[in-house]
Parts: sequence; structure tokens; C-alpha cells
Amino acid sequence: MFTALLNATAISFAGPLRIAPFSVDITPPLGSMLAYNKATHIDDPLYARGVAILSDQAPVVLCAVDHIGISNGGQDEWKAALAKAAGTTPDRVAVHALHQHDAPRFDSTKEALLESVGLGGATVDLAYARQIMARAAEGLAQSVAKPQRVTHLGVGKGKVERVASNRRVLGPDGKVKFVRWSGMPRTAANYPAIEAPEGLIDPWVRLLSFWNDDQPLASLTYYATHPQSYYRQGGVSADFPGLARAYRDREEPAAVHIHFAGAGGNVAAGKYNDKSPAARYFLSNRTAEGMRQAWEAMEKFPVDGGAVAWRIKTVHLPLNDRGSKRELESTLRDLKAQTAKRVSAASELAYLDRVESGRGIDLQCLQIGPARVLHMPGELFVEYQLWAQEMAPDQFVCMAAYGEYAPGYIGTRASYSQGGYETSQRASKTTPEAESILLSAMRELLRAPR
Repeated sequence: MFTALLNATAISFAGPLRIAPFSVDITPPLGSMLAYNKATHIDDPLYARGVAILSDQAPVVLCAVDHIGISNGGQDEWKAALAKAAGTTPDRVAVHALHQHDAPRFDSTKEALLESVGLGGATVDLAYARQIMARAAEGLAQSVAKPQRVTHLGVGKGKVERVASNRRVLGPDGKVKFVRWSGMPRTAANYPAIEAPEGLIDPWVRLLSFWNDDQPLASLTYYATHPQSYYRQGGVSADFPGLARAYRDREEPAAVHIHFAGAGGNVAAGKYNDKSPAARYFLSNRTAEGMRQAWEAMEKFPVDGGAVAWRIKTVHLPLNDRGSKRELESTLRDLKAQTAKRVSAASELAYLDRVESGRGIDLQCLQIGPARVLHMPGELFVEYQLWAQEMAPDQFVCMAAYGEYAPGYIGTRASYSQGGYETSQRASKTTPEAESILLSAMRELLRAPR
């Protein structure tokens, strides 16, 4: 399948390639603030998992966190902690959330604004957030002290059946007729959206794996969908991708299994998810089956330390009209305003200040052997993932989204005129022009020579 990739992959016989995988339990205590409510019980544990790639260059760290999103100062803190642990710089660290809704969120910039008006802890317990960062950094440092030799990279993909469906069901006029949410109870009102075709998705889970001869060391999987089954009922859960990951832990215990959410901003399980507890297990089994198929279909390629490249492109996404800064600051300080409105104002101000300061968002690209992995921000539409694959058809292209979470949903140019929740003023902080900016940066990253 990947013979052409093998022929195109130059092995430089440079220094050895080594990795340092890590997995840390980050399950919050009961009473902790989750994305939308406080934790009343634990359904299954949360993890921060990742790997440091040690080559002829400075280390690269990839980390996937069971959070709904990590933004602004939260991203800065995570990257700094992991960079220090691996002996590298923060720009060579990629941190991604898996976007579970029964998990915490972390934006220390927003939290500082809330603390300034007496609302500290409204979105996250900072002691917990910094404790798990320290725990993850310690786990990484311990692994880096005992790195494992890599001789081969494995790549493969498997099809996931009856999980993903496009959230945006268009009518004959090209406008959004139905929003097919993550969970759709089987009611008469929901049936038209449920029965509509799957729509545009990427049905494949893609897998990269690191090996020392015949010994598996780590497996990285990428799949594009919102990860919700039943949710917002007080339970802490990594939801169906986390359960699928746990199945793979048991089936291939020698490898550390690390899962990343792809560009699933406009993709969810709503067509196949009635929001029942049983649905969580159907969806997790189907996702795990795709992971198994990717593992079984894997082809392995020899690699060494010269096979790794890391590139960065900083982008400045256009900010849509969020209201005046003065009005947002007034809402934040208004003791009579609803807490939810004040929290929202803090979120808006945190990102507005970032944009006004001229600070952009880093897109990152890992090249290793025949594989390239794009590390992207926000709740990116699946079209970007499919476009990336078209840009480099001779490469095995993976995408991790939900990096810098602050921009919210990032749609395509066409989607902003179609209506629907995802490109509404409430959900997306960007404009249609974001598409051309991202595509140009992606093309540059994917086509850059070694």
C-alpha cells in the first residue's frame, strides 16, 4: 500500500532515533469543575498521554489531554512545563485536547480575569490544573531519562463504521436545515436529521507506531469526530475515544496508546448516538475496531534520527465582531450580571487581548519517515483534514486539531454563509477569510523540503 512512500523516504543513516512515551492519570477529584458542571462521580479515568521524539534535532513533544479545550495561557503553561521536562523549547511542543465534554477546560488567562473580579474557580480549579501539568511533566522527565531506541515507524489506517456523521445537514437551498448534534434522542422531531445521509466525514482512523525491531513502543491514532455519547450528567469520562483507547491498552499492552482528535468541528456521532449509556459502548467498540484494523494494516519502515523534521508556521486568524472591549469589561465587572455572561466576557477578553497584542497561533508539522502530522488549532471543520491529504497525496498525512482552543469553531469560507450553530457569532471567533490563511500555511508546511 505504501510502497511508493517507502521508495520516496530517504534514510540518512544519521544518529539513532529514540522516544520517551508517557501516560499520566489526570482524573479530577469529585466536586471539581468540568466543562459545564461539577463532577459528582467518576465513569472512567482521564489521562494526559504523549511522547517525546529524540533525534538529531532538539526534542519534539506531542501530548494529548483529556480536556474539552486548553487555551491561551493554559497552552503556554502546558508547553512550558513539558518543554522543560524534555529539554526542549515550547515551540517544539504540541498540546491538544480530545474535547470530551465530561472533562475540565483550562485557560489561565481567562481565569486570571475572573479572579480579578472575585470569580476565581468559576471555570477551573487552578490547583488541580497545575498539579496535573506537574504530574505530566514529571512522567515525561522520567521517560526521557530512559529513552527507548526506535528502529521502525509503522503507518496504517482502518475504517470506522457507524460512528461519525456531519453535524450540518443542508437543505435544497444550500443552507443548514438541521444541526445534527452529538447526541440525538430518538424522537419524532429528531428523525429527519437522524435519517439524513452521513454527509462529509473522514471515516478513517490513521495510526503511527514506533518500534524497536519487533517490539511496539507507542501507538498514535487520529480520528475526526466530536467525542460525545451521553454527557453533562456529572460523570467524569474520557467518553468513547477514551474507552476505545483503553481497549487497545489491554489488547496491545506493550505500547503506550495515545489518541488525538482530528478535524471534527462539524462532525459528531449524532446519527448513531441516541445519548444513552449503551451508545457509549457501541461507539467505543466501533472506534476501537477501526484502531485494530489500522494496526493490522500497518506497514513498517526503517527510520533513524535523520528522518525527523519539525516545522512551524505562525498564522493570524481574522477576528469577527465580538463587541466592544469596553462593553466586555463592563459585563465582566457587573456584579448584577449572570455569572455565565461574566465568564463569557472573560473568555472574549482573553482572546481579544491576544489578537490585539499581535500574537498569532502556531501551526506545527511533524515529518517522520513517510508520515506528516499537522497540529492545528480550534474546532476545525473536517474539510481541512481532507484538503491536507489532497495536498500531499504521496505522504501519509495525519491531523490533530483542538490545539489552541481559543478561536472556537473554524469553518470553511462557504460554511459562514450557510448558517448553523458552528459558524454562528456565539461559536466561532473567525471570519470566512480564515480558510485561505490556513490553507496557505498548511500547503507551505506540507510541501516544505526536508
